[in-house]
Amino acid sequence: MQSLGDTFGQVFLAIRANKLRSFLTMFGIAWGVGSMLLLISVGEGFRSGQKREFAELGNDVIMMWNGNIPAVPGQHSNMRPYYLTLADTEAVRTQAPDVRDATAILNRSDIKQQSIWETAGGQVLGVEPQFQTIRYLPIGQGRFIQTNDLIDKNHVIVLGQKSARLLFPGHPALGEWVALNGTRFTVIGVADHVGHGDNDDRSQQVYIPLTVMMDMFALNWGHNPQNTVNTIQYQPTVATQHAAALHEVHEIIARRHGFNPDDAEAFNEWDSIQSQQMVGKIFDAMDIFLGGVGLVTLALGAVGIVNIMLVSVTERTSEIGLRKALGATKRSILVQFFLEGLTLTGVSGLIGILGSAFFMWLLQRALGQNVEGFDPPRLQPWSAALAILSLAICGIVSGLYPAAQAAAMEPVEALRKE
Repeated sequence: MQSLGDTFGQVFLAIRANKLRSFLTMFGIAWGVGSMLLLISVGEGFRSGQKREFAELGNDVIMMWNGNIPAVPGQHSNMRPYYLTLADTEAVRTQAPDVRDATAILNRSDIKQQSIWETAGGQVLGVEPQFQTIRYLPIGQGRFIQTNDLIDKNHVIVLGQKSARLLFPGHPALGEWVALNGTRFTVIGVADHVGHGDNDDRSQQVYIPLTVMMDMFALNWGHNPQNTVNTIQYQPTVATQHAAALHEVHEIIARRHGFNPDDAEAFNEWDSIQSQQMVGKIFDAMDIFLGGVGLVTLALGAVGIVNIMLVSVTERTSEIGLRKALGATKRSILVQFFLEGLTLTGVSGLIGILGSAFFMWLLQRALGQNVEGFDPPRLQPWSAALAILSLAICGIVSGLYPAAQAAAMEPVEALRKE
């Protein structure tokens, strides 16, 4: 009985006897596996990058800004602005059962920032303590704005990482002062870096108590209330309740400003939860499409192996007849041709997996983490498992049918064809 080692030896001899044909066949499988893994990994890189961007924005955030409504109810020819206020924020907190928390933000970009060493620009935000729980703002040194800072109207400031670097080059910022339009504020905290790559505008923001911001740098647009804010940002109790929270906030704001809550154009807002769900569906569709393209390519490679193996069976008819005449069993013939197809598929699939992993590594080295909204592709375990399963099916199909054809030959008929 022929040993497994002898069988594999004959398999490799047969592959070597047709080097070019074997190479082209294996290239098709390797290309199919590699392209499938790479396409899926690129799609997952975009998904991961977008997910990270949302996470760095905040936790299930819905944002609302000042809007416009008809000057006369029911008409849309003349519009008038309405302004969100601190009182609106408190109403949202207390009257919307599906809202976990809300915060008002007053921001301006025309306030001069100056330390003992340097002058800098960037947004100044008047915020409440809730800002840190709703928006993503990790504090690297010191602390954030607290409730007593609002009540006592303390002149304290939290610096973004870039602002601290610009205002205090080579010097510690904590405990020092920063003048805003000439008024000194004590630095009580410095945030960690926020943003990705060159998108570091948020790292150049600075934060002061909202009450102080309203007293010193209130918005003056002509007819707006004294307690006007730029935006109200809030979270639903759970992400799945974002539509209910949105509806409740619409009802509250519309009632307080005298317009119809069903007028969608009256609201200037962005629901990050809805956007994230939409992005997820887009990338699910991309994974299915890109994975399908890779599977089709892999299937074409498997068809190529079947064809090559059938040609090989035809070319080696006399060999098969001779071996059978000398006592080779159907089983040994079947095993040899089956292992030949399986080896071609397995080796080329492994080359495709390693090649795609190497190319992803090169992309990681080239891109780093500096591309906004995109993470360098990495080999996904589930896609590698899918590739291995596909390879196993292709290997069995491409090896079994030609092997069965070879094993079914009668020795006399095989020798007669010679």
